[in-house]
Amino acid sequence: MLLILIRILYAFTCAGAISVLMIKSPITEDWGGQKLITTFLLLLLGSQVVTVVDILIPKKRIDVISSVYFGLLVGVLLSFLSMLALSPVMISLGLSDWTGWLNPLLTLALSYISISVLIQTKDDFRFIIPYVEFSRELKGGRPLILDTSALIDGRIADVVETKMLDAKMIVPSIVLKEVQDIADSADKSRRTRGRRGLDVLSKLQSIPDTEVEVHEVAEEIDGKAKSVDQRLVKLAKELGGRIVTSDFNLNKVASVQGVDVINLNDVAAALRPRFLPGDALRVKVIREGEGAGQGVGYLDDGTMVVIEQGISLIGQDVDVIVTSVLQSSAGRMIFARPAGVDPPPSHPHDRHRPRS
Repeated sequence: MLLILIRILYAFTCAGAISVLMIKSPITEDWGGQKLITTFLLLLLGSQVVTVVDILIPKKRIDVISSVYFGLLVGVLLSFLSMLALSPVMISLGLSDWTGWLNPLLTLALSYISISVLIQTKDDFRFIIPYVEFSRELKGGRPLILDTSALIDGRIADVVETKMLDAKMIVPSIVLKEVQDIADSADKSRRTRGRRGLDVLSKLQSIPDTEVEVHEVAEEIDGKAKSVDQRLVKLAKELGGRIVTSDFNLNKVASVQGVDVINLNDVAAALRPRFLPGDALRVKVIREGEGAGQGVGYLDDGTMVVIEQGISLIGQDVDVIVTSVLQSSAGRMIFARPAGVDPPPSHPHDRHRPRS
């Protein structure tokens, strides 16, 4: 409402000012009434071009306006100083007649260059004055910095597809290089994981309305070679971002240094259904476990299921009963026993008791 009143006041002010100028101007004394009215209306409409532009651009950005404003100031100042320096030279060369042409051209050129530079670099520095702050422009919230384990894990792409996240995704160049090295590994398992990481990155880049940037990161910090984790933490501090990882060690290192971390295992633990002792599952036993007689299988989400007395069931899909669940930031592990198999006795003396 206040903005509408200001626009109306501006229109009346322009009308009054134009009327006074036309009354006092000797040029309009001999004009007829129709010509005066036509001229008045044309001048009034011309003065409202500013209002029309204001209405057509409802969302204005103070950083852009300030860039134009300060660019004009810097351009005019540089032009004035340049003319002070060039005037003696032009007079000595007999080119003083060109001063009238050079001054406005130099002012326009320097003003354009200053405005262009400020607009293009306003996101790369912080410049604070009363009521104005230029700061790095970030899409959505704070940027998310993906590490190698997050790309290979792949769940970040599924989360982004749900449109829960609108923050900018940053893949440091050191992470991309590490994933490429894994994809080129001679070991088949590592090569598969590396290619999966590259596929996940391609998938992220193809998701609409998702901004993914490969950010160049120096190989050294303060002239010294640092680990990938240390460089990721430093990058997160510089950009004010958060690290996305499933690496337990990086999670701890970053947390100690005050950098926020999104652990994919914690996110998955918060969203996946809870398994309680006594719940039934069906899982394929694929390998031998570390304990005697244990078999190991995996759920669709990658959760490890350790099956007691399951070593003889390797290669089979079996129904199991959950006996306990171990949850930590490093991931979740489920302990189970095959359905129909009695649990081991809880007391040594129970082993000698006959079963009913």
